[in-house]
Amino acid sequence: MGPDALSQVLRPLRDRFPHSRFPDLLIGLDITDDAAVYKIDNDTAIIQTVDFFTPVVDDPYDFGAIAAVNAMSDVYAMGGDVVLALNICAFPSTLSTEVISRILMGGADKVLEAGGILAGGHTVLDKEPKYGLSVMGIVHPDHILTENGARPGEVVILTKALGTGIITTAAKGGKASLDHVEAAVESMALLNKTASEISVKAEARCCTDVTGFGLIGHVCEIAEKSGVGIHINLPDLPFLPGAFDYAESGSFPGGTRRNERCYEHMTVFSKTISQPVRQLLYTPETSGGLCLTIPEDRLNRFTELSEQANMPFWIIGEAKEGSGINILE
Repeated sequence: MGPDALSQVLRPLRDRFPHSRFPDLLIGLDITDDAAVYKIDNDTAIIQTVDFFTPVVDDPYDFGAIAAVNAMSDVYAMGGDVVLALNICAFPSTLSTEVISRILMGGADKVLEAGGILAGGHTVLDKEPKYGLSVMGIVHPDHILTENGARPGEVVILTKALGTGIITTAAKGGKASLDHVEAAVESMALLNKTASEISVKAEARCCTDVTGFGLIGHVCEIAEKSGVGIHINLPDLPFLPGAFDYAESGSFPGGTRRNERCYEHMTVFSKTISQPVRQLLYTPETSGGLCLTIPEDRLNRFTELSEQANMPFWIIGEAKEGSGINILE
């Protein structure tokens, strides 16, 4: 569901669960973010999230792994640790038990890698396979990363290359090369655990993960909730191999146009940026990286920790006074 339609259908629910009635619900429907956060005591808050989708790749094990990583990413975007996960399964009756087992094994292995426990789940019959997780994490209430924490002067950082959405869409149409798909799968199956831990240690305050709303959508969410303007430098953005080629050929998923309709009023492009590249930045990502802002005086610490962990990252822009986002050539 597109972000504009989603906001509309959730509006009546917000009045029923206001923060004023539930003060321990630190983040919920009326203070939206990547996941819900509920305070247990002064040292512990629970992070709760859920995510599932239809297959994005052909290999069942890879599909399970990617879906699990994508679901757990919301916990990492809040600065938390994964504790517990439950499977969400919808499979056709014609799907073999061997294929189902491979999907579940892909998810289970990623939960183990995250240091969490897979403890059960729920399964229904459906014409189209779907898989994902409900995930519980924990975080210190004083160390929650949120979308409203960006301040003018902070640099904007991205921890994974873009292009998973358009590459998997091209693959479904038989247009993607095997090398490009393999690179996208490797990226989608990479946990954001290390990136999250480094962000917390470097004392970042603002973070989100780049998924269904595309880079522009998620950066717009940060800009709007933080009350800042954000400048993104197009030459500094990382893209997976093949992403530009598939953009030029028009291999965009339906979510691209939905995101554009929702966020174009907040977005200004340099006139020299081509239409395919603009569309690419609106395109939904699957299991993307973290996008965070960090004060310049903490950038050296972030860089040092990233180098120690052998984790790549890209400085893609800066938060400034103002509103909306500018994409600069």
